[in-house]
Amino acid sequence: MDTKTLEFVTYCISKLAHVLNMSQREVYQRLKQSGILYDYIVPSYDVLHTFSSRYLVENLTDYMREKGVL
Repeated sequence: MDTKTLEFVTYCISKLAHVLNMSQREVYQRLKQSGILYDYIVPSYDVLHTFSSRYLVENLTDYMREKGVL
C-alpha cells in the first residue's frame, strides 16, 4: 500500500469513527474483518478518493450494513 492510499484509509477510518461514534480501532477491526478494507477501499482508492466526504461515509456505512458489521 502506498502512502496516498494509507492516508486515505486513515481518513476513512477517522471519518467513520466520528460519524458512527466508535473508536478508530473498532472501525478498523470491522472494516478489516469484513473484507471491506482490503477488498474494497484499498483497491478502489482511485475512484473513492474523488468522492465527497459525505458520500464516502454514506457509501461505506451502507456497505458495512450489507456486510453485517453495523
